[in-house]
Amino acid sequence: MTNDRSVFSRRRLILSAGVGAVSGLVPSAANVAAASDAGGADDDTPPKLRYCLNSGTIMGQKLPLVEQVEVAARAGYDGIEPWIRDIQQYVDAGGSLAELRRRLVDLGLRIEGAIGFAQWIVDDDRKRAEGLRQMRHEMELVGQLGGTHIAAPPAGANRQPLADLDRIAERYRAVLEVGHEVGVTPQLEIWGSSKTLSRLSEAAYVTIASGLPDACLLLDAYHLFKGGSGFEGLKQLNGRAMHCFHVNDYPAEPARVQMNDSHRVYPGDGVCPLATILRTLVNAGFCGALSLELFNREYWKQDALVVAKTGLQKMRDVVAQL
Repeated sequence: MTNDRSVFSRRRLILSAGVGAVSGLVPSAANVAAASDAGGADDDTPPKLRYCLNSGTIMGQKLPLVEQVEVAARAGYDGIEPWIRDIQQYVDAGGSLAELRRRLVDLGLRIEGAIGFAQWIVDDDRKRAEGLRQMRHEMELVGQLGGTHIAAPPAGANRQPLADLDRIAERYRAVLEVGHEVGVTPQLEIWGSSKTLSRLSEAAYVTIASGLPDACLLLDAYHLFKGGSGFEGLKQLNGRAMHCFHVNDYPAEPARVQMNDSHRVYPGDGVCPLATILRTLVNAGFCGALSLELFNREYWKQDALVVAKTGLQKMRDVVAQL
């Protein structure tokens, strides 16, 4: 059990350590210079951002994994972010991950990440141990497809708050250590509607307190808004420590507290200041993947390729404003 005094002491130690303790989050002069060389803070041309299709965007069309891959390639994406359940269904049906990996290479697609819901964060020791085993299995699936990253959301702790951020940091460190063994990095993901890790400040603290240099964040425009984080805090991050950013937009109505995932719309079709957000990330050194993640039921009624192409063009339109 961690008492209040030890929690306070540890937090004070971390926060008082200055730049050395947060070098993974706060951009250094070298990183800013590198971003500038790539076309960042001091250049009118943004660095070469990669475009990725998160399979949730076409989830409603109920396409098998191979068809999702084909859609992403035909639409012109650089990568795809599949859901673990679709990878597992492919394997369970007799599909070969080695064969699919070769197909991805032939199509010029990267596995930018994957979405799973292993309960690595929960208080229940048995469930957490099972969550770590599940995370290892999911990392192995991703690795066999050539992927290097996977989402680590607060699954299982989204309906009840876990207040002790230091304990969460220890659990995230355990997931990172599993990732070291497998060769796949878990990205700490915030969920704006969650009772745990709904805010950028909480997730940033956990990544720092984990104490490992490959700790990283998986952020999302909608979740930043939904959780009430706002976007100014992004200026404190080192964009080069981020591999992927989920891109989406949201309408002016309903109110934030009433909004849910289904309200997400194409980039540029809502009121989210996406160009400002991406400019902030690029200026901080981000040169990773922009992954289109929507759960709009109206889009699910449409042809998957049309949705994918529309989303890609709208992401490009936003990036053109940088």
